[in-house]
Amino acid sequence: MQARTSTDKRRSSALFTLEEQDRIAAAIGDAERATAGEIVAVVANESARYLHVPFMWAALVALLVPWPLVYFTWWPVQWIYLIQLATFLVLLMLLMPQPVRLALVPRTVKRERAHRHAIEQFLAQNLHTTAGRTGVLIFVSVAEHYAEVLADTGIDAKVPEGTWQEIVDRLTSRISEGRPADGFVEAIHAAGKHLSQHFPPGSHDPNELPNKLIVLD
Repeated sequence: MQARTSTDKRRSSALFTLEEQDRIAAAIGDAERATAGEIVAVVANESARYLHVPFMWAALVALLVPWPLVYFTWWPVQWIYLIQLATFLVLLMLLMPQPVRLALVPRTVKRERAHRHAIEQFLAQNLHTTAGRTGVLIFVSVAEHYAEVLADTGIDAKVPEGTWQEIVDRLTSRISEGRPADGFVEAIHAAGKHLSQHFPPGSHDPNELPNKLIVLD
């Protein structure tokens, strides 16, 4: 096994160092030792590429460019076409960087994409297959500034309404303070507390899912 050195201080995702990922993994292990439930933590750098957005805006502006030139100038149509093409290409390059792309996407669209990604991860990580339907997903999508806790029916039916939103609120608060690792650890402990209360460990509790932070580029 390769030894860890000071490279643990490098960030392997937009939020976490490798050392912080180990800390989160340890928190998952601690929480799951007290319950028959399962917790999975996922952080995605983005939930969608939104590459259609620069093309859409560049094409829209490029379609409008020729009209004033046609009506108010005597320029040859070839020149107008070249100006239209140049406008499209320049705008496309200016709008392509991720921060600009994201700024052009409505907030509701970003939330919908991130929520859909969370559901996809709930299924992809096999949380819906846990014994007793006790899987809990803690999900963050960095680019969309979105966090969500998804719980399977077994545990969701046993906790008061608003429980998961309270965990999300504390998590996002820690992220906004620049303490994302603390936020994940606290969210894991909170979810684990509810799981241990309603699904304590039994005589045979296989660790069905990996105890690590899953980072999606």
